[in-house]
Amino acid sequence: MNKDIIRMETEFANRKLVLETGRMAKQTNGSVFVQYGGTVVLVTATASDERREDIDYFPLIVDFIEKMYASGKIPGGFFKREAKPSTTATLTARLIDRPIRPLFPDGFRNEVQIIATVLSYDQVNSPEMAGMLGASAALSISDIPFHGPIAGVKVGLVDGEYIINPTLDELEVSDLDLSIAGKEEAIMMVESGAKEIEEDIMLTALDEGHKAIKELLEFEKEFIAKAAQPKGDYVFDKIDEELVKKIEVNDYDNLKEAVNKGDKKLRHDALKSVKDNIFERYEEKLGEEKFADKKITIKNAIEEIQKKVIREQVIKEKKRVDGRGSDDIRDITCEIDVLPSTHGAALFTRGETQSLGVVTLGSGADEKIIDELDEEFKKRFYLHYNFPPFSVGEVRFLRGPGRRELGHGNLAERALKPVIPDEEKFPYTLRIVSEILESNGSSSMATVCSGSLALMAAGVPIERPVVGIANGLIMEDDKYEVLTDILGIEDHYGDMDFKVTGSEKGITALQMDIKVEGITQEIMKDALYRAKEARNYILKKVKDTISEPRKQLSENAPKIKMFTVKTDKIGDIIGPQGKFIKAIIEETGVTIDIDDDGTVKIASEDQAMIDEAKRQIDNLVAEPEVGKIYEGTVRAVKDFGAFVEILPGQDGLVHISNLEKKRTKKTSDIVNVGDKVKVKVIKVENGKIQLSMKGLSSKE
Repeated sequence: MNKDIIRMETEFANRKLVLETGRMAKQTNGSVFVQYGGTVVLVTATASDERREDIDYFPLIVDFIEKMYASGKIPGGFFKREAKPSTTATLTARLIDRPIRPLFPDGFRNEVQIIATVLSYDQVNSPEMAGMLGASAALSISDIPFHGPIAGVKVGLVDGEYIINPTLDELEVSDLDLSIAGKEEAIMMVESGAKEIEEDIMLTALDEGHKAIKELLEFEKEFIAKAAQPKGDYVFDKIDEELVKKIEVNDYDNLKEAVNKGDKKLRHDALKSVKDNIFERYEEKLGEEKFADKKITIKNAIEEIQKKVIREQVIKEKKRVDGRGSDDIRDITCEIDVLPSTHGAALFTRGETQSLGVVTLGSGADEKIIDELDEEFKKRFYLHYNFPPFSVGEVRFLRGPGRRELGHGNLAERALKPVIPDEEKFPYTLRIVSEILESNGSSSMATVCSGSLALMAAGVPIERPVVGIANGLIMEDDKYEVLTDILGIEDHYGDMDFKVTGSEKGITALQMDIKVEGITQEIMKDALYRAKEARNYILKKVKDTISEPRKQLSENAPKIKMFTVKTDKIGDIIGPQGKFIKAIIEETGVTIDIDDDGTVKIASEDQAMIDEAKRQIDNLVAEPEVGKIYEGTVRAVKDFGAFVEILPGQDGLVHISNLEKKRTKKTSDIVNVGDKVKVKVIKVENGKIQLSMKGLSSKE
């Protein structure tokens, strides 16, 4: 092997784990080949040579690329090549981004791009955690400044047993799908869906996951020690402490007064006024040209003071910018039936955050087809989240859903999924759309609440309503304060965004992002139980509006009849080249979906047409019963008898001897093609049907 290639192997969660560098993508700042079982992800880390002078944020880009060849598939579509990232790929990129972003040095302004490319996928081991491990390792061995490493694992819960990195089959039956990332000292990121589990169970799962992360970090650190290169000589933007002190002396009180305006718009206008005055003062002092060069530095100094004001008064004064205490929840209003023509709609408002939730019910034809690295499948429940610029009083071009919209929508969908009724109980496809009309803190949690209200208003028999709350955190030295129902400004200047959803029975989803280098189990427990109290409060508000799902669906909703037929009868319903099913649809105007297992769903707004379509399908799949009398149509006349269609596509023979009680000389003397006649089934053998008209013909 080439001496420049560094390769290490270990066993982790009973599967082979490989880290390798020096063989692939050698022109990057750092690249790592990660193999876990039969899944392979190549992760590269690249930084620009020059820092961005025109920005006051860290320009990090994380991309997760699914190559369809990785699982032996050819992409669909006209061009037959990979196009834009799938929703899963976008969500995975976010999952990798969230725990590594806080670990870059403050003031680092060079562009950094992480690209995780799935090269092989065994459809057993998820590439998500391999990508996260590879990103941390690639950054750690590169010359890019990074305060890592980190590692991530998945935790499942099957039959009461915690499983590290469960396979996809195990996740199918798991009560928990928890992704967790962290350092040795603390947890950095959490993303989870759950089937209404209790807080203590979630805390134990987090602890088990963190133990596994520590084990994985030991292996990663050994690899880094062998492969790391010296860190580069990068230039960092630094806060001008002298400037901060000067502005603080003159403007601390003004900024504090502006920050503590209870209303978001009043706060925004007051802060803008203070900042504009500061800018005018320094422009007059420095001159136009020097001020232009120093404007970002002045802006950053103002931000530091603003951050200090908010954090100090939370820790020292136990006071929040809108006057609430740490556990206080903003005013909540719940409204249903706000749109006249939809299947179900609700408006949930919490303070200055507002979500309009709209439910639409459809048939099997409306199921969402998912064609990614895994086998193609259909989703009958999905949620879409929209965040228009007017919701935060901004002006910008409307584009397709971005990473934020997909991430928030996915969290809300996971939150509600555990209470969605099974298809056997409720044979509809369900789509929820959340339109964010106002936003000032946790619109994704408002989406969960409006979604629950809209589902119950629509008459969807969910087991229980689910609601959500976002908590924040301010940490200063050894002191901390958990804040319930955070505002946007508290999220921006705080240290944690901790979102929990659940029903009265337990947690259904959990998401945590932090801006510090990890939080302890004690803080996690505190935040979880405060979230539980807040959920119970919001659940009462929801139940006061609508206590349970309506018994009847909206008049606007389609009606669906679901039943099963034998699988060998599916072809009889469809007919040659779809002849029979097309005829039924054309005649009745219904929608018909037939699954491979024989499940048939007929949908229409007209119940009479559903019943007619069902009758015709029953005829197509019916089997002739010996002794039963049918009214049929003569299809052919022969010397030896007549062929009569008694069921669609099913003909039987009336032998000439069975046309009438007396002897018949000629078949055409009794029947002709097209005649409607009554016949009795006298024998069915080897698919052949024998009929008789004796005693049934009007001519006897």
